[in-house]
Amino acid sequence: MLAYRHQFHAGNFADVFKHALLAQLVLGMTRKDKPYFHLDTHAGIGQYDLLHEWAQKNAEHKDGIARIWGRNDVPDEMQPYLDALRAENPGGTLRYYPGSPAIARRLLRAHDRMVLSELNPKDCEALAVLYARDRQVTVELADGYLALNAHLPPKERRGLIFIDSSFDRAREFKRLTDALILGNRKFATGVYALWYPLMDPASMRSFERGIVATGIRKVLQLEISVHAEDWTLGMRGCGLIVVNPPFGFDAVAQTIVAYLKPLLANGAVPPAVVRWLVPE
Repeated sequence: MLAYRHQFHAGNFADVFKHALLAQLVLGMTRKDKPYFHLDTHAGIGQYDLLHEWAQKNAEHKDGIARIWGRNDVPDEMQPYLDALRAENPGGTLRYYPGSPAIARRLLRAHDRMVLSELNPKDCEALAVLYARDRQVTVELADGYLALNAHLPPKERRGLIFIDSSFDRAREFKRLTDALILGNRKFATGVYALWYPLMDPASMRSFERGIVATGIRKVLQLEISVHAEDWTLGMRGCGLIVVNPPFGFDAVAQTIVAYLKPLLANGAVPPAVVRWLVPE
């Protein structure tokens, strides 16, 4: 995990997909007056320079956010996410990409609270500098999976837990499923959003069976492919498992995924997925 640096991938198609959905999850949490707790288990550095040499190495943002930036046909459901990008790029030229902490932080209210967990010491240091003066945000150098045990249940009794692992270790699907089991055991009413890459079909079916086997209810599954199933040169797509999504989120997600798929796809790709993997 320590070897992974998201700067190489900032603004790619996976970021667009998960961050547009994340913004709507946060908005869903803020529709009720009561405060809520936000936990980001793999927070990164919070802001990414797309002109940095690492970002320029593969320039993954060109097949991601660059395909969306500046379009005039963006649905309302995408606007909270794009507003966060515009705030990072007030001149109108796309250079800086906000990570998940920045997108969520922009939407927090004065009585909400955020904990950001990051295991890479250098990335955690950069994140701590970014939020050094922010009393609503706590930055921790820690394994994000251990943060679930440390912070759940939150005192607010309402919470969104965003788990965005780098998937650079073996058995990460099991680790992700185990994290959901632990979180749900401690905080069953929490909203959980788990990002994952699309791998070979057999691995994906095994992951889905594992989620269903947890016995947890109200599980929404979202997936988008940008390459065909036989693509082997990198990530072919990604997904998001959302447990206990806010009311109406499934319809919002449907609009977002339907808008993004034709813009981010490269040739003929499998259909996008928006379905209840486990109903209520």
